[in-house]
Amino acid sequence: MTRSTTTASPNASGSNRRGRGLRAGLIGLLALGLVACSGDEEPEYVERPVEELYNEAMDQLEVDNFEAAVLAFEEVDRQHPYSVWATKAQLMTAYANYLADNYDEAIISLDRFINLHPGNRDIAYAYYLRAISYYEQIVDVQRDQRVTELALNALQQVVQRFPTSEFARDAALKIDLTKDHLAGKEMEIGRFYQARDEHFASINRFKTVIEQYQTTTHVPEALHRLVESYLALGVTQEAQMAAAVLGHNFPGSDWYRDSYALLEGRDLAEERDDRSWLGAAWNWIF
Repeated sequence: MTRSTTTASPNASGSNRRGRGLRAGLIGLLALGLVACSGDEEPEYVERPVEELYNEAMDQLEVDNFEAAVLAFEEVDRQHPYSVWATKAQLMTAYANYLADNYDEAIISLDRFINLHPGNRDIAYAYYLRAISYYEQIVDVQRDQRVTELALNALQQVVQRFPTSEFARDAALKIDLTKDHLAGKEMEIGRFYQARDEHFASINRFKTVIEQYQTTTHVPEALHRLVESYLALGVTQEAQMAAAVLGHNFPGSDWYRDSYALLEGRDLAEERDDRSWLGAAWNWIF
């Protein structure tokens, strides 16, 4: 008995929640904004006071005119490159690009900020925003997952570098979702090979899920697919071992019942073999 599964993109929650969380992370930045000055518009590229330029950019950001905000923050950096406002404008340029869905430009700006200001007080937010800029580009499992891998790496950097920051917890949650997405891709490829009777290739994919993504929702199916693939190759002992690991860790799973049925009700608890690569998986704790 086979059962197909689908994996929802971590981006399925939509972009509406995006602004709320990230705007909260910018409270410290926004607090330094000054009241914008009134007056006639200055000609382009005419040098102007840094406070005026910065607050003009903030005004554009507040009315969701993100493209204009990007240009205005870039002008702060261009005209006053050695001011404290220029440093803040670099980060705000990335933030405005992010809100405009210009993820590549946001990432470029954030890489520059991180390289130039590794000790800045907002450096944790810069790492987090870069990770989110990758994360929100994750596509369904039918597509290439290069950006998913980049998102995972960036999220892990947030947790590792800033474990006590306000961004670490959200990054950790997104790591789990990202790993689940990557595991889903491996499962899709494994099922493709299995349907073509290329069982050695399918086994390698299912093993990857079990060994690298043990905490994801795809592990029970991966173990069951191993049972199917090993039986198709006539490797009964490995099939029994996979089913035993499945039963030991997920005794109430439908996948275990399917595997049990394939093996005709044999007492799988007796099939442990520590010489098998699956033997090390016997005592997983989920």
